[in-house]
Amino acid sequence: MTWQMWLAFFGAAIAIAVSPGAGAIQSMATGLTHGVKRGYWSILGLEVGLMLQLALVAAGLGAAVANSILAFTIIKWIGVAYLLYLAFRQWRAAAVDLNLQVDSVVAGGRMALTVHGFLVNATNPKGLLFFLAVMPQFVVPTAPLLPQYLAIGATMVAVDLVVMGLYTGLAVRLLAWLRTPRQQTVLNRVFSGLFAAAAVVLALIRRGPATA
Repeated sequence: MTWQMWLAFFGAAIAIAVSPGAGAIQSMATGLTHGVKRGYWSILGLEVGLMLQLALVAAGLGAAVANSILAFTIIKWIGVAYLLYLAFRQWRAAAVDLNLQVDSVVAGGRMALTVHGFLVNATNPKGLLFFLAVMPQFVVPTAPLLPQYLAIGATMVAVDLVVMGLYTGLAVRLLAWLRTPRQQTVLNRVFSGLFAAAAVVLALIRRGPATA
């Protein structure tokens, strides 16, 4: 991968990460309910899920999923169900005062946040389809593939870490402006609606025509 091609992918990675989606909603919702430090455990899960999708595409399994009606449908509806679960959980989330939260977390708390983040990306076939469409444009087939995939993965993760961290921090700033439990509850309901909307969008995704 040349520097020019890497720079082009770097710009594409920024556009991908910044565009609103389930990952951004998850990051903001976690920042809203857990704060920035804890929010990064959810972001870690998002990145693991992202790497899984990149690995599947690099291994050729992404194309198989995209061209299999059954596999695509199963993954899609698992993703829809999980986003609806997150919408329900966010709807019922209680108002919190982040200023009173301590840095320590209960046993299993970090793992739970990481798993939630992982499932958001891992159960979203839209990411697989996107990488199938975009990644080949930045890969030179006559050059060794592993270094190119590693460069693409490292770039994507680095960019996504920064952007998701900004989304998490933005949610915390929003919460700092909300002084009453009622205001915080309204914001929780807004994020619940965003999760539900993401589920609807995912449900409407259709598998493209199979390739020969």
